[in-house]
Amino acid sequence: EVQLVESGGGLVQPGGSLRLSCAASGFPFSQRYMSWVRQVPGLGLEWIAGINTSGGLTHYADFAKGRFTISRDNDKNALYLQLNSLKTEDAAIYYCAKGFSNTGQEMEDAYKGKGTKVTVSS
Repeated sequence: EVQLVESGGGLVQPGGSLRLSCAASGFPFSQRYMSWVRQVPGLGLEWIAGINTSGGLTHYADFAKGRFTISRDNDKNALYLQLNSLKTEDAAIYYCAKGFSNTGQEMEDAYKGKGTKVTVSS
């Protein structure tokens, strides 16, 4: 059974930082391009960033460039997202996901975890 379990969300002030983690199991993690996506309740899913199998190539949505960093540890079957310079508009549920392309297109086998909530407020 595929499992993606996110953690690390919380309340942070504008300008602050958080590091999100994702524990993956049930599929060959090291062989899959992985992504982070987010969703504000009531709005659509927004792709944030993706990383190739080795971790040597990353892709970002424009709003994430320069502020967010995606990384992975294949030995630990783990995916990470470093969030810096957070803005109020970054508040959302953040999901670890597989099955998205490097431009954020959702593929047939797309799957995401249950998410971790990020709140940005003073």
